[in-house]
Amino acid sequence: MELSRNRVRGPARGRVRSRVQRLLLPLTAGICGVALLGGCSGSGARSALAAGSGPSSSPAADSGSDDASATGGNALQSNYEQVIKNVLPSVVQIESGNDLGSGIVYDAKGDIVTNAHVVGKAKQFKVTSATGGGQLHARLVSSYPAQDLAVIKLDKVPSGLKAASFSQSSKVDMGKIVLALGSPLGLSSSVTQGIVSATGRTVSEGSSGGGTGATIGNMVQTSAAINPGNSGGALVGLDGKVIGIPTLAATDPQLGSGAAPGIGFAIPSSMVTNIADQIIKDGKVTNSGRAALGITGRTVVSAGGQPAGVAVVALTGNGAAKAAGLRTGDIVTRLASTPVTSLTQLSETLASYKPGQKVKLGYERSGKTRTTEITLGTM
Repeated sequence: MELSRNRVRGPARGRVRSRVQRLLLPLTAGICGVALLGGCSGSGARSALAAGSGPSSSPAADSGSDDASATGGNALQSNYEQVIKNVLPSVVQIESGNDLGSGIVYDAKGDIVTNAHVVGKAKQFKVTSATGGGQLHARLVSSYPAQDLAVIKLDKVPSGLKAASFSQSSKVDMGKIVLALGSPLGLSSSVTQGIVSATGRTVSEGSSGGGTGATIGNMVQTSAAINPGNSGGALVGLDGKVIGIPTLAATDPQLGSGAAPGIGFAIPSSMVTNIADQIIKDGKVTNSGRAALGITGRTVVSAGGQPAGVAVVALTGNGAAKAAGLRTGDIVTRLASTPVTSLTQLSETLASYKPGQKVKLGYERSGKTRTTEITLGTM
């Protein structure tokens, strides 16, 4: 299973820019729930019918049940329509050269939050609102590739610009109904729907072809379709609040087209607001809230050609590793109870910790295995 970053690149818009990396947590597949949503047939349904009273059942009771179902369905549809009506004006389309993605109006001052991979290396952008009104121009405030987030700012704030409302909860319940709003394949103001399939995922993006190479923890997994161009858009609940920014979709090379429908990932709103607030206030990220060892490292391989650890190439300032006594040339092999075989795996493991936490670090020096306690620093 791999991951595809979801902006549209090139004049054709329909061609997915190659951004792939291995999914770092195992995914479980289950499709029974889909069949249940569509109405069940088979032995379970037949047993339910057999348990009923047959021809003596009351038609009035059946009618009442149908009316209740219709009323519930109408209420849910009305809820969907109201959320779309309220949130869509806050979702914009962003053009960066030949690349295209989405963004969310963050405040009434013209700040727009999006993915770092949407802005790429560009400094100037064309922005189109979902409600029309002509093309707007924006400039980059700052990009933070380590968590694939960026803020751009409109040169001129149009009248009636509407900021989205972000959920303040750091946790999202599985099963929550969500809508993904953005510009998939250049189709602006598009909406897909699904549920929160899982939470707490740690995923990595590719670094080739201009990718960020970010490892992001606590991602929200969703079944809402996430297609190229959705990146940077909004994943919202039925309360109309943004719970995340769609960023990645899973792909499976064995499927030929690479598509893995129903497995997408969004950066949670708590992370989005933390980073965006710092960028808007200070022009940069001053505290990522993410743990770091304070090293520059590279993956080393064993005599058999297998990843065997992370070699310390350089120590960062007075970072955590230097304070713990590590030296250039040491090979990190374990963090707490987790074996470390590669730089990507080390990033995955660190994503689950917070700065200031103390953990045991296993490493090799001159062929000898050692262990030390390290107080994690800040990225």
